Amino acid sequence: MSTAQLNKAFAVWPQVEPALRVPHNDREYRQLVKQLDRLIDEVGEDEKHPLASMMEVIGVLIEKYEDEHVAELA
Repeated sequence: MSTAQLNKAFAVWPQVEPALRVPHNDREYRQLVKQLDRLIDEVGEDEKHPLASMMEVIGVLIEKYEDEHVAELA
């Protein structure tokens, strides 16, 4: 990432951060799940959709939280 790209990211991060926050509690986790549901409705299976990578990132954040905090069904 170039310095110019990084500066652009710094400028927009305050608006983006609430949607891409690492969940630290159940409330934040549930918010991410809701966001993912909305993205799935919008993006569907279109891998070329502009929000497809955001959907993927949120999915990874959710999976990480579940791996660390959600007990497996036995």
